[in-house]
Amino acid sequence: MTRLEGTFCALIAAQAAHSVEEYFGRLWEVFPPAIYITGLISEDRQRGFIIFNVALLAFGVWCFFWPVRRRWPTASLFVGVWIVIEVINGIGHPLWTFRERGYTPGVATAPVLLVLALCLMWQLKKSRTESRPQEENA
Repeated sequence: MTRLEGTFCALIAAQAAHSVEEYFGRLWEVFPPAIYITGLISEDRQRGFIIFNVALLAFGVWCFFWPVRRRWPTASLFVGVWIVIEVINGIGHPLWTFRERGYTPGVATAPVLLVLALCLMWQLKKSRTESRPQEENA
């Protein structure tokens, strides 16, 4: 397993922990975007939250075992999508917490997501640079 693959796997595991923290904090009751999205999925917002997060994690596991591990040409696109998602999570939760002046569901695990996403971004950039043919100096 490459370092990038290991970091991606750790990011998906951290997202699972993040989803658990949000579940126990009942995010679907207190965060307007979660209220809206879970309501689109199910009238029972708790069920909608579970469905959404199970689907998100299943997508992450699929991304790991297929595009990333099998090194599909589109793997970097999938990794990039996860980087964006987790940078938003990693920055958004602390900002929301500062705004609320108290604990908000997901803030404890958000820094882990941010650090892993930034590491993954650096590793992805490095792997792209290394895979490009070096220009010869004439």
